[in-house]
Amino acid sequence: MSWYNETVFYHIYPLGMTGAPFDNPYGEPESRIKDIEKWIPHIKEIGCGAIYIGPLFESKSHGYDTTDYKKLDGRLGTNEDLKAFVANCHENGIKVIFDGVFNHVGRDFFAFKDLKEKREGSQYKDWFCNVNFWGNNEFNDGFSYDNWGGYNILVKLNLWNQTVRDYLFDVVKFWVSEFDVDGIRLDAADVLNFDFMKQLRGLANIIKPDFWLMGEVIHGEYVRWVNEGTLHSVTNYHLHKALYSGHNDHNYFEIAHTVKRLQDMGVNRNEGCMLYNFTDNHDVERIYTKLNNKAHFVPVHVLLYTLPGIPSIYYGSEFAIEGKKEKFSDASLRPCMKAEDYKEDMISSLFGVLATIRSYPGVTEALSYGGYRQIVLTNRQYVFVRETSDRHVYIAVNNDENEAVVRFNAGSNTLRRFILVSGANVTGQTKGESEGGLIDKLDIEETYIESVGNCYYEIKLPPCSGAIYMEE
Repeated sequence: MSWYNETVFYHIYPLGMTGAPFDNPYGEPESRIKDIEKWIPHIKEIGCGAIYIGPLFESKSHGYDTTDYKKLDGRLGTNEDLKAFVANCHENGIKVIFDGVFNHVGRDFFAFKDLKEKREGSQYKDWFCNVNFWGNNEFNDGFSYDNWGGYNILVKLNLWNQTVRDYLFDVVKFWVSEFDVDGIRLDAADVLNFDFMKQLRGLANIIKPDFWLMGEVIHGEYVRWVNEGTLHSVTNYHLHKALYSGHNDHNYFEIAHTVKRLQDMGVNRNEGCMLYNFTDNHDVERIYTKLNNKAHFVPVHVLLYTLPGIPSIYYGSEFAIEGKKEKFSDASLRPCMKAEDYKEDMISSLFGVLATIRSYPGVTEALSYGGYRQIVLTNRQYVFVRETSDRHVYIAVNNDENEAVVRFNAGSNTLRRFILVSGANVTGQTKGESEGGLIDKLDIEETYIESVGNCYYEIKLPPCSGAIYMEE
């Protein structure tokens, strides 16, 4: 059993959250990361046991054009500020994951500056992919090179070169020794060299107990990356899409099919191969924005916390904030947020309740390591069980705008209900006028439900709702 399989992650894009300027002036450091520390009590309150934060290190613009892997971006502060931030998180029982941008660097990276100056004479000419001194680019470098995504500000590193790998492994060792980081999220893992990732896993296995590696992978057979020899986890974009479109289309078959396909793929089936589940992040629109019926915010998150995988919350989405992707900017997806401007409400408290339920004895084992079995599936209702040999946790959700009854067999004549929660203003497009905004009812009083006989249940679910039960 490992900490990362049992926790809930909180994802922070620090340059956005702190309102740092997009262009780095490379001036005196400004300790904006201290503003993020103010969020730690809230992150702990909603039950998140780990923070994935990044990119953090010196860059020219958005953070992914790295200038210096061993220096906190001056727009966020100093290395001492970052050490203090991680230490504060650890004191509060929160693990910290850094963003590792190892596929490419920025044009101000020392080795690339040397290449520009010395050209064929640079000792770093083999650090980058397909450097062609007969080519040119929009910067008039007098040579061309491979990049990421067609952007020449992102210079692709040659990860086939062992010297480059060793340099990056030294960076990881520095992050552990200097900052005591607990793991790394690998940016653009879907285009990283597999031998590099396998060597990195070997380092992770010895550098710190339970050091976690999670990769950004959009499409593909996730098991290529998630296995005992490569990464512990990758981003679950398959489920991300199914969660919002399955509700927008009133189609729980899409979600159930996605879960089955992932398990058939060989992931989300054992401790070492859990995917990183999310409803939104710094690259995609906010879940509140994407949902046609805002009341579906409730069953979406009941599923996020209970389906196979590791749940993650992107900063601000626990307050159901908007975020629409724009054509030439991701700024609306990465807003500045000040802790003093946001107070706990019924919406954010739902996240804390769901995390608390995940921590209950028996529930932890079932949701973190247990199997998955589909019980009821229609377009608008979905019941499944997460189970170990001696614990059986039932999850029921309803995406219909009307009350529904679900009927199923369980293994005992009594179920203990931990939560029944339903969305408000189920036919409207807004957060509603009720005190809870998006939430009409949040019932967390433990209630014992009796079968109608022979372990057979007929359970009423309110409109746009979810509930969690465990066999007694």
